[in-house]
Amino acid sequence: MATGRTITIGAHVSAAGGVQNAPANAAAIGATAFALFTRNQRQWAAKPYTEETVSAFHEAMKNAGYSRDNVLPHAGYLINLGSPDEEVRHKSIGGLADELGRTVTLGLGLLNFHPGTSKGTLDEEDTCRRIARGIDEVLERVRDDRDDPALLVLENTAGQGNNMGATFDQLARIIAAGTHPERLAVCVDTCHAFAAGFDIRTAAGWDAMMDELDRAVGLERLAGVHLNDSLGELGGRKDRHRHIGEGEIGLEGFRRIMNDTRLDGLPLVLETPDEERWEAEIRLLLEMAG
Repeated sequence: MATGRTITIGAHVSAAGGVQNAPANAAAIGATAFALFTRNQRQWAAKPYTEETVSAFHEAMKNAGYSRDNVLPHAGYLINLGSPDEEVRHKSIGGLADELGRTVTLGLGLLNFHPGTSKGTLDEEDTCRRIARGIDEVLERVRDDRDDPALLVLENTAGQGNNMGATFDQLARIIAAGTHPERLAVCVDTCHAFAAGFDIRTAAGWDAMMDELDRAVGLERLAGVHLNDSLGELGGRKDRHRHIGEGEIGLEGFRRIMNDTRLDGLPLVLETPDEERWEAEIRLLLEMAG
């Protein structure tokens, strides 16, 4: 790896047995950044953290040498702030608020989530506004009095179905439609970007995507990157993750990504299928950077 750079890279590690186990799981694979679920990602309800759990998490973070800047929690998959079903939308707002509260309690600064979809019942503009209203309600429910409060991080999507976020303009509309733009950031998933039509297999293609991100939302809002190769073809709108170099993006695409100094210091997180391979993938990606 080139000297003088700060590259923080890891994977979405297990929090089985409690969130306090995630930092050690990340350290075990040589990660300098990591993601985790703050609660069961496929259930609406979860018990509050105990004081012991929170204390143990803070101790584990300290022991493994992680700071809040190294961690990109991921919200549960059930959340859909654009849902046309009022019960689902109500649960989604409550669920995301609960997860944001957990993020604050753990002393972390980011919470990544998928924007959502109205499932074709609204046009794009109205769907973006509906999602933005949900975000506003979440931020108004959760108190965070820290000087640097937690950000909600909108993840780009592959565009499957009617999911918002396949274009950076859609993310920009959501941000602009809300009343708390200072509390919003974005995360780029490489598989999703490729599936949505960004040809990031080449240096020129990656730079063009980053230019588009800068134009639409501003690079200052980029809070992290999910590193995933793509099983699906360019523009195929299929969210199918593959191991680095084993999909359609390929090794050379990731070489350009790893040599982009604009990503220095951001949590770069693997979400590839087999956790047994994460340690080797981290080494591979770091070897590319230089």
